[in-house]
Amino acid sequence: MLSSNLPSKTNILVIDDEYLSVFICEKLIKMVMKDTNINSCLNGKYAIDKLLEIKNQDVNLLPDYIFLDITMPIMNGWEFLEQYNDLNIDPFGKCKIYILTCSLFPSDVRKSASYNIIQDYIVKPLDFEKLKKVFVAVN
Repeated sequence: MLSSNLPSKTNILVIDDEYLSVFICEKLIKMVMKDTNINSCLNGKYAIDKLLEIKNQDVNLLPDYIFLDITMPIMNGWEFLEQYNDLNIDPFGKCKIYILTCSLFPSDVRKSASYNIIQDYIVKPLDFEKLKKVFVAVN
């Protein structure tokens, strides 16, 4: 039986220190997906804290999608991924994590491929077509 606490909307978390990137991501998501609940965090530390709070409340409320920038202050994307794994934030594998970055470095692409929780590596700028590919299975 499904929990009555399950959200009716698709929950999305954007982790990026650039306000403009977050704004663009939110606008594009709303164009591609209906019924979304979008939250954002300015760095990986805030995101870890938020996700732990959600997990402690109800693991079913974790985001369906996480868009993660690599280069951020306080805790970058790589450090976020290490903490995310170490703390077993998503024990049931609910969250689909996408790297969303300006980095074109082959070493970053290779590093992202070493994480089995990463769904894809998306290079900014994000656009409608790139985002549509992320959500194609949903629509």
